[in-house]
Amino acid sequence: MLASVVFVPSAPLLVPALAGPLAVDTDEVRAATRAAGRDLAVTASTWIAIGATDTGVDQVGTAGTFLPYGVDVPVFLGAGDVGGRPGDTRGLPLSLLIAGWLRAEAGAEVVTPVPVAAGATPEQCAQLGAEVAGRVDGQSERIGVLVVGDGAISLSPRAPGGGLRESAVRLQQLIDDALGSADAAALAGLDPEVCAAEGVGGRPAWQVAAALCAGRTMRGELRYARAPFGVGYVVAVWTPQ
Repeated sequence: MLASVVFVPSAPLLVPALAGPLAVDTDEVRAATRAAGRDLAVTASTWIAIGATDTGVDQVGTAGTFLPYGVDVPVFLGAGDVGGRPGDTRGLPLSLLIAGWLRAEAGAEVVTPVPVAAGATPEQCAQLGAEVAGRVDGQSERIGVLVVGDGAISLSPRAPGGGLRESAVRLQQLIDDALGSADAAALAGLDPEVCAAEGVGGRPAWQVAAALCAGRTMRGELRYARAPFGVGYVVAVWTPQ
């Protein structure tokens, strides 16, 4: 049974060791992310994490490290794991590294990865979301769902997408509104080409979550929606009613 759905950014700077003590711009989004993770762990100790990957959906392991992002911070998808499965050296994409890090921060027992290809079509996302819904609904225990993804990358003059673009601001506002109001239809309707043009990496994961929640009455709560580095970071919680 579905406990709740939590949306968080896919940002390495959420991890204190990667951000460093002077990166105070990350404090607020990190606090919101940690709080949402703790709330999810209270409702369910078993999680499913949905995140986009550029490495292929069949290349996801059970453990990884943030070393490619600057610091060797190990991440495990299960509380009892020590280095992942023997011989499992596939690692984790950034979105699922964040999921594993937040699992440990929140005290959840295990997170099952659901990788989705960065270029997955809305139809493919809908199919995967329906499969995840069947998996969740088939469980007698409460299952928490964590959805990891970033928004537009051109939301400030120094944004990594090349500066401020009004088209990115408009798209990010649509995304913020959809995540804050639990509008699954709006997420499902995001245009892949428009999102790609604005660097919206979270689009496929959000569309999988939209299909997972289709037909359910969900209450949305927007906990954070800003762009401290010119990238849209959103923390939101959807609760079944």
